[in-house]
Amino acid sequence: MNNTMFNLDYTKLNGLIPAIIQDDVTKNVLMLGFMNQEAYNKTVETGKVTFFSRTKNRLWTKGEESGHFLNVVSIEEDCDHDTLLIKVNPVGPTCHNGTDTCFGTENKAGVEFFRYLQDFIAKRHKEMPEGSYTTSLFKKGINRMAQKVGEEAVETVIEATNGTIDGFVYEASDLIYHLIVLLTDKGLRIEDLAEELKSRHKA
Repeated sequence: MNNTMFNLDYTKLNGLIPAIIQDDVTKNVLMLGFMNQEAYNKTVETGKVTFFSRTKNRLWTKGEESGHFLNVVSIEEDCDHDTLLIKVNPVGPTCHNGTDTCFGTENKAGVEFFRYLQDFIAKRHKEMPEGSYTTSLFKKGINRMAQKVGEEAVETVIEATNGTIDGFVYEASDLIYHLIVLLTDKGLRIEDLAEELKSRHKA
């Protein structure tokens, strides 16, 4: 978590600022709460989102009763220094009604998981921990990584033409994973492919 102490303006809402809570992986907005200076300080100190409850008139750490904490990944301020965007890893549903978000929507990762996966693979590339399959691929070099992409592509084609839907999804997932490993080794990201496809797209 970034530990930046911002010069926040609490004067516009009588000592409070709104805090937008966003899932760091899915990018879905989970809820909106309010913080005073003390709540913000506690959030930074503990790494768990703490609000100022206007109904209870006290600090309130999300999850203090349910265990459904909002673990802070990063905190950003807006251009007017009076609103926060807090990216989190939620533990369980966010809403007290039991839904994923306070807006009643599902908190699914969707294609944003590809970005998270590449960040994870990039971390493996940097740290190279022993016992990791991803590490073993990087150590074997570019030729083996490229070969694995080719092998997974063939297996995906076989499942598409003569296999099952579940088998096809499984092999296609292997293909995407090994492709992201190869991209990472080449200093590229899945977003680079998105930009290339975007440049070709004609609405």
